[in-house]
Amino acid sequence: MPALGVSRLARLTGLDRIGIPVWSAVSPNARSIVINQGKGVTDIDAKVSAAMEAIERAIACAPLVPARTATARALFETGDRALPLAGLIAAGQADLQDDETIDWLRGFDLLDGATTWVPREAAILDRTIDGCRYWQSSDGLASGNIEAEAILHGLLERIERDAETLWRLLPLGGKHRGCIDPACLEDPVLDGLAKRIMSSGLDLRLFDMTSDIGVPCYAATLAEAGILSARQPRYHDVTIGHGAHPLARRAAIRAVTEAAQSRLTYISGARDDVFPETFARNLPEETQRLFAAMPQRRTVASTEAPTGPQPLLDFVLRRLEAACIRTVVVVPLTEDAAPFSVVKVVVPALENPDGARKRRFGERALARALEAG
Repeated sequence: MPALGVSRLARLTGLDRIGIPVWSAVSPNARSIVINQGKGVTDIDAKVSAAMEAIERAIACAPLVPARTATARALFETGDRALPLAGLIAAGQADLQDDETIDWLRGFDLLDGATTWVPREAAILDRTIDGCRYWQSSDGLASGNIEAEAILHGLLERIERDAETLWRLLPLGGKHRGCIDPACLEDPVLDGLAKRIMSSGLDLRLFDMTSDIGVPCYAATLAEAGILSARQPRYHDVTIGHGAHPLARRAAIRAVTEAAQSRLTYISGARDDVFPETFARNLPEETQRLFAAMPQRRTVASTEAPTGPQPLLDFVLRRLEAACIRTVVVVPLTEDAAPFSVVKVVVPALENPDGARKRRFGERALARALEAG
C-alpha cells in the first residue's frame, strides 16, 4: 500500500449508528481523490474494498502499461480497431478526428478478442491534466485478484450506471412501481441489514431498476424516519446506493451497503469531492417523494447464475449480447507480473452517469425519454 501512495486505512463505521461496516483509505498525494471508501457486510470486506479502491485509483493515475502515439487512421490501417469514444468527450472539447495524433492504450474486445485501442485520456484518472480532452471517471474502473474478477466488477458497474440513468428518466410513479420489500429476496444477510436500518430509526426503500439487459440492478434509499413530513430537508438527508450482480440478492446487498457508505461520506465530511455547498443544498422534492413508495411483496425471479469470476463474466456477456450490445472493451492498466489486476471497462453503447461531458445521453437514454414522453 505505501508504494502506491496509501498512507492509512481507517474504520468509519462507528461514526454512524447503523453499524454497517465502512472503511476509508487515504492517499495524500493522489492525482484524483485523496479519500477512497469501501463497504461490506463484515469489517474485513469493507477494509479490503477501501484498499482495492485506493489501489485501482493509484494505478489509473499512472498506468503500468505503455501508451502508443498515433492517429486513429494509422491504427485502422494496421487492422486494429480504435474507438474515438465521442460519448466521453469533455464539455467544451472538440471531437477526435481520424488524423489527430494522440496517446492510446491497448485493449481487447471481450466478444471477439480483437485488439481495440482507446484514447489514454479516456481510460485514466489523472485530475492534474489541464484541459483534458475526455471526461475522466472511475466508472468501469475496477480491480481484482485476477483479471477476470476485475473485469467482472468493472462490467457490472457499467451495467449498473446504465440502469441507473434509465431509471432516473422514469416518472416518479414508474419508480414507485419498482419498490419492493427486501424480504422478498429471502436472504438472511439482506434481512439483517434491513433490520439494522429499521432499528436505527431510519427508513429504507429498495427499488428494482433492472434494465433490458436482465442483470439484476437495485437502488436503495436511506433517510431518517419521517423524511416525508420534513420541512426543507437538505440534500444529504437522503443517501442512495446502487448495486448490480447476476444474483439479485447480492445486487440488493450492494445497493444497501452503498447507501450506508454514502451516509458516512456526509457524516465524516472528509471526502474531497464533496464540497461545502453540498451540505447547504435543498433536497429535490422527487428524491423526498421516493419514500412515499409502498414496498411490494412480490416474487422475485431467481436468476440461474453460475459461481466464480469467469463463469459469472461469461453469463453477463451473454446477457449483453442478447441485448444487442456488440462492443465490450477491456483496457488492462497493470502488467501480468503485478499481484493484482486493474482494468478499465469501456462499453460505448451503455449510458454513463452524470458528468461534465459534451453529450449527456446516448441512444438508450434518448429512446427511454421518447417512450416516457
